[in-house]
Amino acid sequence: MNKNRQIKEAKVAEIREKLEKAQAVILADYQGLTVEEDTQLRKTLRSNGVEYKVYKNSLVTLAAKELGLDGIETYLEGPVAIAFGYEDATAPARILNDFAKDHKKLELKAGIVEGEIFDTNKVVQLASIPSKEILIAKLLGSIKAPLSNLAYLLSAIRDQKEAE
Repeated sequence: MNKNRQIKEAKVAEIREKLEKAQAVILADYQGLTVEEDTQLRKTLRSNGVEYKVYKNSLVTLAAKELGLDGIETYLEGPVAIAFGYEDATAPARILNDFAKDHKKLELKAGIVEGEIFDTNKVVQLASIPSKEILIAKLLGSIKAPLSNLAYLLSAIRDQKEAE
């Protein structure tokens, strides 16, 4: 087997592993971004635990077919960057969507969440979901508010009884 084929097979295996491991994968067209803009995007993604890569579309198609992700090849045309979210399924979509609002050259193409292929509209919907930390904070806040009110009420009743 020639060396070039071995390299390609290794890349396909790497991509397949990343696709399997990731909670969410977002595909984006990055053509037209300046080096500074791309560097800024990569830094933001990295700081949020998202891996951002560019692979040959044919290799991504092969890896996706091995995983049974048929239909993704329609989104793999032209220059495509891939954001892999391993910890938070909404992070890659949210960060890329926010970045695309300020940088019109970046265009969301599609996504894969838990083996399901999302079109651009579903990716934008996914981006609108807050992060896990924010959702937990909201849940705790909604639990804490009634308890705080109850404690305040009991304290007021005790103060009133002591005053009598």
